[in-house]
Amino acid sequence: MRLKVFIGWDSREDIAFEVLKHSILKHNPDVEIYALKQHELRAQGVYQRSVDTAGSTEFTMTRFLVPYLSGYEGYSLFMDCDMVLTGDITGIMEEADLNRAVNCVKHNYDEIGQYLTETKMDGKPQATYPRKNWSSVMLFNNKLCESLTPEAVNHAGPAWLHRMNWAENDIGELHHRWNYLAGYYR
Repeated sequence: MRLKVFIGWDSREDIAFEVLKHSILKHNPDVEIYALKQHELRAQGVYQRSVDTAGSTEFTMTRFLVPYLSGYEGYSLFMDCDMVLTGDITGIMEEADLNRAVNCVKHNYDEIGQYLTETKMDGKPQATYPRKNWSSVMLFNNKLCESLTPEAVNHAGPAWLHRMNWAENDIGELHHRWNYLAGYYR
């Protein structure tokens, strides 16, 4: 089974997307990579939310369409575009609990929250909230994510999506090397 990797794409970060894509394919040329482009999803009628001026990227919400875009079959990985891999991404499958709806790095902000800056990308205010940055890398068991329909992604509140309430606490944990927050870990 080939791993499908959906990378969040933002028109301001095309170079970051290309760097991540290159780093994935360098270590495993058999991985299927898809750019998650909001404008294409809008043109297809899949994504219809109003433009989110509070969101940091064009893929802030579209990331949750990955199970739908995968036909709710198999496993798919979502990654923010501002990452670089130093090994084979398919190794993530070996440590994930594949019986869970989703696996992610469960960043503990009680431990690392002190390192957060007051602003994030493009000077937008930084907010802390439960499960912050958990959605930066998500390995979906697509058949267990059927609640992530286009209708849900288009209408649900950002908190319901990013805090993974849709998973009903069926969330497996990955080591932080899969979503290493520079400057936050020692």
